[in-house]
Amino acid sequence: MTHREDKRTPLPGDSAVIGAIEAGGTKFVCGIGSPDGEIHDTISFPTGKPEETLAQAIDYFAGRGVQAIGVGSFGPIDLRPGSATYGFVTTTPKAGWANFDFLGTLRRSFDVPYGWDTDVNAAAYGEAIWGAARGLDSCVYYTIGTGVGVGVYAEGRLLHGLLHPEGGHLRLRRHPDDPFAGSCPYHGDCLEGMASGPALQARWGVPGHELAPDHPAWEIEAHYIAESVAAAVLLLSPRRIILGGGVMQQEHLLPLIRQRAAASLNGYVAASELAEGLGEYIVAPGLGTQSGLRGALALGIRALEQEQAGLVPQSGL
Repeated sequence: MTHREDKRTPLPGDSAVIGAIEAGGTKFVCGIGSPDGEIHDTISFPTGKPEETLAQAIDYFAGRGVQAIGVGSFGPIDLRPGSATYGFVTTTPKAGWANFDFLGTLRRSFDVPYGWDTDVNAAAYGEAIWGAARGLDSCVYYTIGTGVGVGVYAEGRLLHGLLHPEGGHLRLRRHPDDPFAGSCPYHGDCLEGMASGPALQARWGVPGHELAPDHPAWEIEAHYIAESVAAAVLLLSPRRIILGGGVMQQEHLLPLIRQRAAASLNGYVAASELAEGLGEYIVAPGLGTQSGLRGALALGIRALEQEQAGLVPQSGL
């Protein structure tokens, strides 16, 4: 059954009801929010089989009068309007999800505008509007957890290009004391294969949160993340880099990354933001653990605005 939710233009003093989905490889977080960026209600559940997982999301939104839904999803996903597989999860290694019509499944239940992007692009967008990059026209957002993803907000738009950034799979210079082969099923020793949560556990035999702050694991971890951060500075020249995700909950890791990134850049980029230890440049998310969900909310808000203005949603914002 399709729910034809209320799509009226909000009146002065009224507030649209916006749905938001942060679709992660480990768990889904769904929320109800408003155009001021506030999330008023949330639910989370494990990411299981796609049909069962989407059924839980649909049940959550049913009857709530949502006027748009924003989705930030793990990927890779198809973001190309007009593509036969637009709205699909594509080549993910996650069992059951490859070539799954994510957005089409939602559309069969809710006839509303949709914002659709990667989970990390959504997080970058949320941070640009309400978080650590507020007021800036560019930022790069990393999530370092079960996987590694990179979202890019450049000159006021989310970057898609050919598909979308997949910076978690960059190949990097290896740490000289690291014999680990890497855990990525596609590339072995890419950033995700060397620095994700599963890579930490595979290398050291225990989850990262069980390793002491002075364990040698963190110097190696900082090396790989800093190598990627330095590459992002040189390639994209963002005004801020934001590091989120479960692995970054280890508070001692961020200062190590700043030190390593500064050493890697070696003073080449002459910008004041890169001086004084990078403390104002490489930062934690301003929205904490809500970057992805509030970014999905922002995608939904944008989709509703585009429909009300009679615009056809485009790739990027």
